[in-house]
Amino acid sequence: MLVKSLRWLVPMAIIGASYGGYSAIAANAPQPEEKPSIQTEPTVEVENIFPTNHQVMITSYGELTPLEQTQLSAQVSGEVTNWHPNFVPGGVVKRGEVLFSLEKDNYEAEVLQAEANLASAQATLIEEQAKAKVAERQAKKLSDKQVTDLYLRKPQVLSAKASVKSAQAALKRARRDLENCQVIAPYDALVVSRDIGVGQFVSAGAQVAILNNIEAAEIRIPIAGFDSAFLPEQLAGIDASIIQSGITNVTRQGHIARDLGIVDSKTRMVNLVVRINDPYSVDSDLPSLKFGSYVQVQFAGKALKHIYRLPQELVNNRTVWVVNQHNQLEPKTVNVLREEGEFFLIGGGLNKQDQVVLTVPEYPQKGMTVKIAHTEADPSLTVK
Repeated sequence: MLVKSLRWLVPMAIIGASYGGYSAIAANAPQPEEKPSIQTEPTVEVENIFPTNHQVMITSYGELTPLEQTQLSAQVSGEVTNWHPNFVPGGVVKRGEVLFSLEKDNYEAEVLQAEANLASAQATLIEEQAKAKVAERQAKKLSDKQVTDLYLRKPQVLSAKASVKSAQAALKRARRDLENCQVIAPYDALVVSRDIGVGQFVSAGAQVAILNNIEAAEIRIPIAGFDSAFLPEQLAGIDASIIQSGITNVTRQGHIARDLGIVDSKTRMVNLVVRINDPYSVDSDLPSLKFGSYVQVQFAGKALKHIYRLPQELVNNRTVWVVNQHNQLEPKTVNVLREEGEFFLIGGGLNKQDQVVLTVPEYPQKGMTVKIAHTEADPSLTVK
């Protein structure tokens, strides 16, 4: 019986001793560190936005062309006696300068002949007027039936007056031909070509040179459809900046001269004409622009009110993510009015002081709870 009892007591004692030892060890063992709770909400950066007014700037490109080009001709015939030193291709001449001269002896003789003819006609007129006065005095002694216009020499006087006018016209033409022996520059001009030389005989009406007007130049610029909506109603006279890019950029000021009034059938664009005065800087110290230069033109379009200006990376498929008052993501569909560089101009869909998400989570969902990180204001979100 004793042996049977010991068979149960020994295992129980061993188990008790083992439990006591484990409890002692567990009591003296270091406590495990508490693991921090895992945050499941993504952290995003936000920025409050405010509407403001914005001046649209329209940019286009075009080629600088002369305001006008003249195919110069001589109005009289003659031999070339001399020409201006700048009357060469690439030369610049001023308005009123003599480009070349023709031999004028024959035309001076024609002026003298015309003056003589005029003097003769005037003498004949004086003689006929004197005879008419004598006839008028004698007619007082005659009956009315005997006195006729022919008796009073009225036809002779009229004929003499006509001869005087004809002689005056001939003298005027002769003097004009004499003046035209010197061909004058019609405006400040760039000489494109010259086809005459000293001793060459020039026929009246023959082309002798080509001139480009440098008092003003024009640039025809196309306006794309997305820019047409932002053109001001009154275009003529609006200031425009003309920029030529290169090693050193050249900037000049001009103005919009006119709208060509048609839509190009191929490009579906409207075309404006910008004018710049004195492109070759003949009368100023400004940098010059040469004909044929490809330039950029910028001018002010419409002024937009209550516009939001956002970086393009924040707008995806016309959707902008904002954080609502419950710290939840909310997508907003916006009306993109215009793209300007790296920004979109938003005209609708956002409210004043909306918290726009600057760092959108990889997989944003409507209603997703997020944690807002404190950031400094982003000046790019407010148009100034």
